[in-house]
Amino acid sequence: MFKDLLEISKDFFKKLFSSRLFILGVFMTFLFGVLSVRLFSLQIVNGADYQETYMAKTEKTISLTGTRGNIYDRNGSVLAYNELSYNVTIQDNGDYSTANERNRMLLLLIRILNRHGETVQGEFQVGFDSSGNMVFTSSSETSRKRFLADIYGLRTIDELDDEEGNYPSDITARELFDSRLFYYGLDAVTDENGEPVSMTDEEALAIINIRYTMGLTAYRKYESTTVAANVSKETMTDVLENSADLKGVSIDESTIRVYNDSQYFAPIIGYIGKIWEDELETLRKTNPDYELTDLVGKTGIEASMESVLQGTKGHQTMYVDNMGRILEIVDRKEPEAGKDLYLTIDRNLQIGVYHILEQQLAGVITSKLVNRDLDESDYSKGSAIPIPVKDAYYQLINNNVLDMEAFAAPEASQVEKSIYSKYSQAREQILSSLRSELLNEQAAALGTLPEDMFSYMQYIYSFLVNEGIIQTGQISQNADYYQAWREDAISLRDYLYAGIADSWIDTTKLDIETRYSDADDVYNRIAEYVMADLETDSSFAKRIYRYLINDGTVTGRELCLALYSQNVLAYDESEVRMLEQNGEEYAFQFIRQKISDIEITPAQLALDPCSASCVITDVNTGEVRCLVTYPSYDNNKFSGTVDAEYYSRLNNDLSLPLFNNATQAQKAPGSTFKPIMAIAALEEGVVGLTDTVDCTGRYTEITPNIRCWIYPGRHNELNVEQAIQNSCNVFFSEMAHRLSTDETGAYSPERGIEAIRKYASMFGLNETTGIEISETAPQMTTENPESSAIGQGTNAYSNVQLARYISAVANRGTVYQLSLLDKMTDSQGNLVEDFTPAVRSEVDIQDSTWNAVHTGMRRVISDGSASRIFNDLEVNIAGKTGTAEEVKNGHTINHAFFVSFAPFDHPEIAVTVNIPYGYTSTNAATAAKNIYRFYYGYTDLDYILNNSALNVSTVEIGD
Repeated sequence: MFKDLLEISKDFFKKLFSSRLFILGVFMTFLFGVLSVRLFSLQIVNGADYQETYMAKTEKTISLTGTRGNIYDRNGSVLAYNELSYNVTIQDNGDYSTANERNRMLLLLIRILNRHGETVQGEFQVGFDSSGNMVFTSSSETSRKRFLADIYGLRTIDELDDEEGNYPSDITARELFDSRLFYYGLDAVTDENGEPVSMTDEEALAIINIRYTMGLTAYRKYESTTVAANVSKETMTDVLENSADLKGVSIDESTIRVYNDSQYFAPIIGYIGKIWEDELETLRKTNPDYELTDLVGKTGIEASMESVLQGTKGHQTMYVDNMGRILEIVDRKEPEAGKDLYLTIDRNLQIGVYHILEQQLAGVITSKLVNRDLDESDYSKGSAIPIPVKDAYYQLINNNVLDMEAFAAPEASQVEKSIYSKYSQAREQILSSLRSELLNEQAAALGTLPEDMFSYMQYIYSFLVNEGIIQTGQISQNADYYQAWREDAISLRDYLYAGIADSWIDTTKLDIETRYSDADDVYNRIAEYVMADLETDSSFAKRIYRYLINDGTVTGRELCLALYSQNVLAYDESEVRMLEQNGEEYAFQFIRQKISDIEITPAQLALDPCSASCVITDVNTGEVRCLVTYPSYDNNKFSGTVDAEYYSRLNNDLSLPLFNNATQAQKAPGSTFKPIMAIAALEEGVVGLTDTVDCTGRYTEITPNIRCWIYPGRHNELNVEQAIQNSCNVFFSEMAHRLSTDETGAYSPERGIEAIRKYASMFGLNETTGIEISETAPQMTTENPESSAIGQGTNAYSNVQLARYISAVANRGTVYQLSLLDKMTDSQGNLVEDFTPAVRSEVDIQDSTWNAVHTGMRRVISDGSASRIFNDLEVNIAGKTGTAEEVKNGHTINHAFFVSFAPFDHPEIAVTVNIPYGYTSTNAATAAKNIYRFYYGYTDLDYILNNSALNVSTVEIGD
């Protein structure tokens, strides 16, 4: 039996060893043993080393931004500081396996944010305009192209518009939106049950914005993307309560830049915002630590002093896993806070002057407002043109004080519905008439159309030009049809047909297919294009309202009541009842009173005048005590992330609140230039201190003659002091003529211009003033010495440039580089730098010349026509008024100036006031008088803040 077992065993092992499976099994066992040894080596023997190597490969360093420095006024009042805020952020942590899941989560987040009125921020440069149209929101055309290049994945904008047409730069915002909608899968979002999920364009755009911005840092998943900044506590609570459905979404602490007294200081301080690529390149030249995610100064002091306000960055080094999650922080260097800046500006002075200017403008408007239509005789004198109240009513709509869309809203008041009903009926009739006229083969020449139809046709023409369909640069100005167009002797239809024939109509803008081959087809497509736009064009709607108000269809009473319906004015039951029970005369008195009380501001109406500026300098140091431009804006709306809706509103505001009237508005200086001419004439020896010129009322040495303001009267014999006092055009024209004449009696205008420019340059009028914010370069005159001598010619200066010039006159020759900066300290208050304005140059002239100019300017105030304004002013000042003429809409209008210094015997400050379209220098002088009273303590800030429109003097100043 044992033998049998042995035989069986032998036979078994023989078969086993000869089996292929046995050989394979042995081989597999061997491999398993090798693998086990290798795993033991990796995990036990060398595990620490391999782990360290892996960790080293995923070491990341991020920068830490320091707290931005504060900005104070000269007395330590805080103007700009940093406040703790909370941001909604999102991090791509891999929680979503499909794009559909991610899109559903983002839609939930967007709806939470919208529910609380939060604004989604990001880098996708597409938004909506005031009419609801999708537009690019890029800051410039270059920025828009850079954005498109990034979308297409191109390195430079030069790669756009390739021959294959893959990277077009003329893609519309809507087309780009549609392509991203598909790219991110937002056109096919479904819920958990597979049912389609609908969303608005606004919601889809917000999601695109988030996803695009996240994509910019896709290779740095450990960095969060900010979705909404400075959110409310209610938003925080809502987000946290939905955190289970909002994976990857967090609430992070941050800081936001806050600006106190923003409307008074915004043009000086500016604001911070996200860095642009071209800015990044520039800033990195001086500080390589800047990154594309940084917030930097965009305008004003925030921009010019960026390097000291920003502070020094720290850093944090850490290990992250392959998903970007932080595993360990191994090193951290804390950032250093930026430096604090103190301005030379006095806060209370700045605020008080702003309101004085506003009150002066309100006074001018109320004094000129009339309840009638104007005729041509009303325009005969630029200082006396009335303002018809219908213009004020229209501006309520034209400048978006009243919301046209609210008239059509379901919740609109009865008066709003009445206004909209009248508009709707008129609109349908007008669009029908326009269509008929455009398609009429016997269309009437423009000059034969009624006024409103003529205006609408002109609007259509301008629209086609702005759209690039009419290529004005290609129109032959010698063509008969062009001359007929200029004379309103041709219809728009016939003019466009001529354009089609002469190829200055760009049909590529019209998406015309090959079947549109003849002129009729092209023209019909243009007409369709125009009519489709007019259906939704808010500017065209405003033009319709213009004529409805003009003819009384929409009444002033209705518009005044709408001010209450839309909460522009605080509801007043008694006022509403009076408006409802009375007619148009009461409505006129009502709006006039609201303007006087500054419940409706000059800026809101945007009638001329609606802007003004004032600069106050310390004449002995070059420090700027006050730099006010009216109107202004709230820079808190731009801090960090620009409020797109607010920015759009400002851009469409006809009073131009983003425009700094003190530093950028350039006007001919008028008679304020005459002190320079007096200095030039005395120093060049073409007149002596006691020499006189006979003013006959008209200067006849050149053609055309120059009238003195006193014409048909005359000043008779005047010396230089009297000429300044009386602002005599004949005297100063004669001075320019003498400067243009050489010893032989030869007259050369170029010689005179050279002399005028020489002395203007001595007072710094050939260059910017040195202030640390944006300033338009001055323009010295280049022609017509006689008219240039009285402040016309091609002279053009900003108010701050006149301020530096008059400061140098006041201090007898020291021309400073003006400065807005007082000192710089560290975050602990230790002085780092005491800023002192540099002396640009010294004007070296005779004391007798200074005496004559000072005396002449003093006599303007004490004995001239301005004396009736200043006779009760408690401070002795010296000054010079100025009025510069400009032709606008075919009528001559006046800009008002006043330059001055005080006290006369020992000058401390210079005050310059400019009111564009301000009728007469009386208004600028009156504002300056009130400013002096405030500066020297004869009125206080509380009095000014509670004051209403200033009374407008009836004094006529001759200048």
